[in-house]
Amino acid sequence: MRCTRCGICCQETDMLLSSADITRLEQQGYPKDSFVRFDTEGYALLRNRQGHCVFYNPQEHRCNVYEFRPAGCQVYPVIFDEETGIVIDSICPAQETISKEEKTEKGKRVLRLLEQIDKEAENRR
Repeated sequence: MRCTRCGICCQETDMLLSSADITRLEQQGYPKDSFVRFDTEGYALLRNRQGHCVFYNPQEHRCNVYEFRPAGCQVYPVIFDEETGIVIDSICPAQETISKEEKTEKGKRVLRLLEQIDKEAENRR
């Protein structure tokens, strides 16, 4: 993939977080409450601030935690659509740069990640 660093994917994000994502970011010195919110079903989601992900720097068009970013961000723009399954997010301007092989590999990661996140949310209920 050839990311254009447009930041569209970082705007008003509903990125799900795994416990491993949370731990990794906490180990970098970020307090959990500063970047995680929990919904009513026990899912952990990345917080937004001023219309974008708390870690996105709009002036520099970059992620402040890129090296430690959540797994969902790592596989983006490959996502799971409840109606069609694994797809490439249509809002991404770089969607045409994803190879079929990359989509397949990232799709497998997405499914494993969602399975883990579902289990974690269930345990929080």
